[in-house]
Amino acid sequence: MSLIPSFFGNRRGNGFDPFSVDLWDPFKNMPSLSQENSAFVNSRVDWKETPEAHVFKADLPGLKKEEVKVEIEDDRVLQISGERNVEKEDKNDTWHRVERSSGKFSRRFRLPENVKMDQVKACMENGVLTVTVPKVELKKADVKTIQISG
Repeated sequence: MSLIPSFFGNRRGNGFDPFSVDLWDPFKNMPSLSQENSAFVNSRVDWKETPEAHVFKADLPGLKKEEVKVEIEDDRVLQISGERNVEKEDKNDTWHRVERSSGKFSRRFRLPENVKMDQVKACMENGVLTVTVPKVELKKADVKTIQISG
């Protein structure tokens, strides 16, 4: 049963979907992000800086480490990319909802000058990619006390 009167359009499907409420969607006919870009939008990354390193954590649920690529370019750009493949469809299956995104994703971050680009490490555990970029140790300035004469 529709919660919105029929003057918003008859949006009832051919079958009953127990997981959907038949609501009017004012944004239905507006242009949206393509399916290829939707995975890009949904790849969330946290970046924190510790005294020793810059640490990036990316949520990549359902991906294997072989499906993810971590690269560092010469101009100090960290790129995390990969692809979520579309699940194979069987002609006999009836889909009630498709919400998981698929397609290519890519995130790029310009690193500061104080990083050791040759010592970057990455690991993937439970769908979370962690990239650690060590920082260059800053030399503490030698402080010399000057005697004041007079």
